[in-house]
Amino acid sequence: MQLGMIGLGRMGGSMVRRLLRGGHQCVVFDAHAEAMAPLAGEGAVASGSLADFVARLQAPRAIWLMVPAAVVDRTVDGLAPLLQPGDVVIDGGNSNYTDDIRRARALGETGIEYLDVGVSGGVWGGDRGYCLMIGGTTSAVARPNCLSNASHRQTNPHTSSSPPVPPDAPKGSSVATAASRTSCTGSGRPSTSDPATGWRTSPPSSSISACAKSSCR
Repeated sequence: MQLGMIGLGRMGGSMVRRLLRGGHQCVVFDAHAEAMAPLAGEGAVASGSLADFVARLQAPRAIWLMVPAAVVDRTVDGLAPLLQPGDVVIDGGNSNYTDDIRRARALGETGIEYLDVGVSGGVWGGDRGYCLMIGGTTSAVARPNCLSNASHRQTNPHTSSSPPVPPDAPKGSSVATAASRTSCTGSGRPSTSDPATGWRTSPPSSSISACAKSSCR
């Protein structure tokens, strides 16, 4: 499996290391070149620019963003002209879900998929795996090189009959479903499905922090 990672801070770098340990190939880019050097020494493929980064990825590409919410738009704007239909961009940062809805619609018009993936697990996630709270189309979530099993722990996986998470579902109200990736509700109770919308929602008592401390261990 090959994945591109943009943003190599504490979380992004830790996720890359976990993927490398799982035998996956990671192409990396960061605005601060010095952030790439340690990971390159561990087997990641460093790139000198966004164009170089995209060129090193095999189509259809899976590109994960772990950058501050304030620079996601700028990063997506720089990537979009370089991508092709079938590629997928994954926002794993702290964007407001309404911004993710807007980006998903804009990129979707050009055939590029977009996933909104809240990532929980902190510095311990590098060893234990991460909780992934996913919003996006069924086809994008189901792609094997988008959400590697090496990056997260499977907890109470849903069956393939689970309804998909819509691309405009709020982050935090939905959990991974369509690809049977992981369900993470801090209380350990199963998530429920709203028959009117098909969304899968966590119990009110669940939270990202509780998710990281309990279900994802």
